[in-house]
Amino acid sequence: MYKIFKFGGASIKDVDNIINVGNILLSYQRDNLIIVFSAMGKVTNMLENVVELYIQKNKQVFSELQKVKDFHTEIINQLFEIKHNIFDEINNLFVEIEWILEEDSNNNYAYNYDQIVSIGEFLSTKILSEYLNKIGFTNSLLDARDLIKTDNSYRNAKVNWELTVDCIKKNIKTKHLITQGFLGCTSENFTTTLGREGSDFTAAILAFSLEAKEVVIWKDVPGMMNADPKYFKNAKLLEKISFDEAIELAYFGAKVIHPKTIQPLKKKQIPLIIRSFLDPKIKGSEITEVVKKSHDVPSFIIKNDQILISISDTSLSFIVETHMSQIFSLLAKHDVSVNMMQNSAVSFSICVDDDKYKIPSLIIDLKKNFKVYYNKNLSLCTIRHYIENSANNILKGKEILLEQKSRNTIQLVINERDISSIIY
Repeated sequence: MYKIFKFGGASIKDVDNIINVGNILLSYQRDNLIIVFSAMGKVTNMLENVVELYIQKNKQVFSELQKVKDFHTEIINQLFEIKHNIFDEINNLFVEIEWILEEDSNNNYAYNYDQIVSIGEFLSTKILSEYLNKIGFTNSLLDARDLIKTDNSYRNAKVNWELTVDCIKKNIKTKHLITQGFLGCTSENFTTTLGREGSDFTAAILAFSLEAKEVVIWKDVPGMMNADPKYFKNAKLLEKISFDEAIELAYFGAKVIHPKTIQPLKKKQIPLIIRSFLDPKIKGSEITEVVKKSHDVPSFIIKNDQILISISDTSLSFIVETHMSQIFSLLAKHDVSVNMMQNSAVSFSICVDDDKYKIPSLIIDLKKNFKVYYNKNLSLCTIRHYIENSANNILKGKEILLEQKSRNTIQLVINERDISSIIY
């Protein structure tokens, strides 16, 4: 029975961290492992810049790509002897990007994004596979596109589960395997991505398909915290969490877990463990089907880069079901997910991620039939299992643009500049 390990970009951002990951994996030699790697460090961000320059037809695109090359060259220079075949193999991957950049852009940002940004994962897995073989952790490298089959919803592809499960079972055979996170493939053999931070989801897909023993996500934090330590000084480790609670936290924006990760694991009752690659001896957090009800600790989730869009009828009439249907049809058309919504008699407000490629076109379409007002540079603050004092203390003195409260959850939209002053 396989264990699925996932290492994010922070765990392999430099040579020291790569060596550390190698040492961790050597201690699991006896296990059957499938290891999912993200792109290294900030490589995804760097490749996103390449895509933007390419779409803009900016001549600086090749110099931006050179930064990505230099980053990887520095790493492999330290890990391998100069005549190692890894140098040619890494160069060939960059040639693939150059071929794309030499063609005229078709202005399809999402498609170009997936073809270019995906190379980051191929670079990291090639380097890690070769390095691990070098230190005695014998492994085989698999192309995730041979495993995970999707539709052509670029940047947020939907998994064809039946075909994917079949492909995974057919291709997974040896003891230690390495593959790319975040990636899939269409029936026409075009590369797709599963959404930002989708490597967690890749691990869950593999676990579901193989009915794995467990999934371990290695992070730079001790486990899943009840708050981001960057904002909350007294953040606490959540040692044991139910699947349902983890789904809620991920949905509201908890960064430790990708929102799509939990459901496949819950269906097959596969535990998800979050551990620190900085201190592997720490037990971390376990997400499972908790039988015994535990005391719910308040959890604080901050989601930045939000935009609040308020929509009303042009004739100032009531917002009725037909209006709502139109609005949600446009949200689906532009692939925009709603993080919070609220309606009054004459308006409907939504808080969504401020995606610079999706939101402007959404607003243009909304304005054809509605009056539209919006506020940018906002943050969505969610408190699960809140107590009144905790909410009041955190948000004291801050301008609240929208508030929504249920039995155990409160959500507030505030100015992003106010987030830095949160003290807890």
